[in-house]
Amino acid sequence: MKKILTLLIFVFGVVTCDAQIKLDDFGRIVLNAYLPDNIALPMEAKNMLITKLNQITSNNGMGGSQVNPRFIITANVNVGTKDIIAGPPQMIAQNIDLTIFIGDAVSNTIFSNTTLSLKGVGTNENKAFIDAIKSINPKNKEIISMLDEGKNKIVNYYSTQCDFILKQANTLTEQYQFDQAIYNLMLVPEICKDCYFKSREEAVLIFKEKVESDCTEKLKQAKTEWAAAPNANGANKAAAILITIVPSESCKVELNKLSAEVKNKLQEDQKKKYDFDLIEMQKRYDTEQKQIDANKQIALEIAKHQPQTINYNNIYWR
Repeated sequence: MKKILTLLIFVFGVVTCDAQIKLDDFGRIVLNAYLPDNIALPMEAKNMLITKLNQITSNNGMGGSQVNPRFIITANVNVGTKDIIAGPPQMIAQNIDLTIFIGDAVSNTIFSNTTLSLKGVGTNENKAFIDAIKSINPKNKEIISMLDEGKNKIVNYYSTQCDFILKQANTLTEQYQFDQAIYNLMLVPEICKDCYFKSREEAVLIFKEKVESDCTEKLKQAKTEWAAAPNANGANKAAAILITIVPSESCKVELNKLSAEVKNKLQEDQKKKYDFDLIEMQKRYDTEQKQIDANKQIALEIAKHQPQTINYNNIYWR
């Protein structure tokens, strides 16, 4: 019999729950628990199932945080039999088949699945569903096997698509979308060793390009402010821009020159406020590890604040 898993076309809203997304979510495989709105479950039972899916992933080191909404764990419910047990009190006994899936929400591909036969008893359908869902053991060997298979498929995705991921990052960089490029690269899990190191190296190079571009652009803005008003007021506006710049090799000389001109126009107390110590500013990112850490922060901000639209379309299987 053909079954339909409705993964639903929907839009992820802007991610704003900072506590859900952590720096250490980057570099590991994450599965996000998701259930479609039209799943045949009462709301309380649906919430219980979401909780159980989260237990399954967190207990097995794959807990989701929406850092990468691409890979999901979801489920579908089919009721086998429903019996009324005479009371008092009258009870409902339900036998259900719960199929759990791991999949790629972007390509609409199922990586692995397993079906659990469950039985629940309660004074109404909702409580019978909840009783059945509560019986799911996150360490069930069939669930573990499904997770392992899904994890291997995700690793295979990154292994086979690595060149495309790197090429896409370069394309974004050419379009000056540095943060998005870095975010995509930082999603590669550490278990995919070859692609992981290639992506980290590429992210460091893109970060350097970001610094170069940022320095050039902000220096231009500061020059414009200074040229428009070469006085204390203009110096303050230019200084407010200059202190946000990380010096790059290509603009360091001009940055030093403009900084000297601006500082000469500032009063002593203002000079203290705008301390143009370019050596100290350069030390912010003077090692590769600091650049990698900065990339993680960039990726974290992208994960928190960018609108992420993913079409979860119908997936059919037999």
